[in-house]
Amino acid sequence: MTTIAAALVAARAKLPAGEARLLLAHVLQQSAAWLLAHDDQVLDEDELLAFASLVARRAGGDPVAYLVGFREFFGREFEVSSAVLIPRPETELLIEIALAIVGVGAAARILDLGTGSGCIAVTLALEIPQAQVTAVDASATALLVARKNAERLGAHVRFLQSDWFSALGGERFELIVANPPYVAAADPHLAAGDLRHEPVAALASGADGLDAIRCILAAAPAHLASGGWLWLEHGYDQSEPVRELLAAAGFAEIEQRRDLAGIIRASGGRLT
Repeated sequence: MTTIAAALVAARAKLPAGEARLLLAHVLQQSAAWLLAHDDQVLDEDELLAFASLVARRAGGDPVAYLVGFREFFGREFEVSSAVLIPRPETELLIEIALAIVGVGAAARILDLGTGSGCIAVTLALEIPQAQVTAVDASATALLVARKNAERLGAHVRFLQSDWFSALGGERFELIVANPPYVAAADPHLAAGDLRHEPVAALASGADGLDAIRCILAAAPAHLASGGWLWLEHGYDQSEPVRELLAAAGFAEIEQRRDLAGIIRASGGRLT
């Protein structure tokens, strides 16, 4: 007979303790706190087999978020699949910036480009209830995930399949936010860790990683209201090139913000 405690001890030969607890909690549909309080409970054969399978897959490199089917973002759980990028803490910076610009009670029109799991759009719709939030993605599969998250969390978001701005006609917005692909195509990190399993189209963008950002900046002025803001997440070493690209595209009041690690992770500007 194998108890919860014994199963976790055995799994720690392959995985960090926190990951092992998360996977077993998923199998048992319980919280990590519940596991601690019931560590002497005996697991049945099906539970052991399911846990062993997840441990083996994680040890083989599968991302924990894909194994359990969710990732937390801004205090909420978002469903994820291999069709979308896994939400990351540094992207929460875009939410904080948007809240500061728009304000909680504003009825602003907000556009989320390349929405993926919908974590940005759904969070903004919930945090700014009066806002009119539109989210676009070129991937129909990704949009299915995003719509499911919006429905489950009760967010009112308009989703469109669109290659950046292509399906938006002449629509204009007070705020455009994007976490576009920004990794250089030859970056060795794409073949390591969780990135190996995430959609390449959501990660890589040309030789210097800036192709998507250039495309967005070329078209964004035609979709911003007067005085509207554009904010982009980008790579740790791209702050200066992105600042230059914003200026060349005619943006003023250019600002850059650091994430919790102290890295300049987001840049934005205002259309005057």
